[in-house]
Amino acid sequence: MWTSIPVRLMGLCLCLVVTVQAHAQDPHFTQFFASPLTLNPANTGLFSGIGRIAANYRSQWGSIATPFVTGTVSADFQLLPGIIPANDIFGVGGLLLYDETGGGGLKTEYAAVSAAYHKALDMDGNITLGVGGQLAVVQKRIDFSKLVFEDQLTSNGFDPTLPSGEYIPNASITYPDYDVGLIYNQLIGQWSSFYAGLSYYHISQPHESFLGANYHLHSRFTAHGGGVIGFNASSGVYLSGLFMKQGSATEIALGGAIGLLVNGIPETPTVLYIGSWYRYRDAVNPYVGLQVNNLQVGISYDVNTSSLQAASLHRGGMEISLIYTYPPPGPNLKRYKCPKF
Repeated sequence: MWTSIPVRLMGLCLCLVVTVQAHAQDPHFTQFFASPLTLNPANTGLFSGIGRIAANYRSQWGSIATPFVTGTVSADFQLLPGIIPANDIFGVGGLLLYDETGGGGLKTEYAAVSAAYHKALDMDGNITLGVGGQLAVVQKRIDFSKLVFEDQLTSNGFDPTLPSGEYIPNASITYPDYDVGLIYNQLIGQWSSFYAGLSYYHISQPHESFLGANYHLHSRFTAHGGGVIGFNASSGVYLSGLFMKQGSATEIALGGAIGLLVNGIPETPTVLYIGSWYRYRDAVNPYVGLQVNNLQVGISYDVNTSSLQAASLHRGGMEISLIYTYPPPGPNLKRYKCPKF
């Protein structure tokens, strides 16, 4: 009896994998502000420097079952200085994403390249409007070695050499994907700024089914924005939020953090960030971050407040982010006041 319980659960997981593709939702990050290229292709190149590397890791629902794991790494660069107008930005970048659910039964790999152009709307480059695009290749596959089926249960236990009794004609699917975005960024005074962006992922609503059925991935629309009320060049109050909709799934997140210069050296700052975000009807997300010169690390945890809290005991997911920005090569080159949260 006890053996049959996980067998039936794994069969249920596979059933969900192969039948709910029409309502699938993309992996998402609590620290959406620290994953620029999964949020908006127009974020490409929008930072104060000449190069940026970002990495994110998320582990969710480990308190209920085998956790869902998502990881990304991205890099983007500013190109053509001295060729395009002085206050414009042209950026190119690349993104790799890995997502694993059902204990590794379903795996997703996502590789993308992006480009964006940010046009200065004033003489000093304090106001910019950027547009970006992204081209991706996506692969999803079922790993049968990670799955257990009831037909493989014998009187002597589980026998993986027995047929599963399931017919899955396409255990691996690959398709191209296309995304676009728009972002507005403005400096206010010397230390403060705000931004607002729109992005639209899965423009073509690609066909996505392991069974050959006519299932399509829903497009994802995101509106996001934020800003900083600056105390000085390194400290301030940082606010951000988003509205995201994909099919019948909707996400609303709002929050912020205070950043305090702790080493007293603005030229090579060490900044401590403490704050929290709230994802509507889902989770409270306390956050702590540390910036050491050009490297920023952030840690957050989802305290579950949804209807799953009875099973999760309020435990949702842990997330870690890392962003390194390669600074301009000289003190006299322009440093843009760009979105950080």
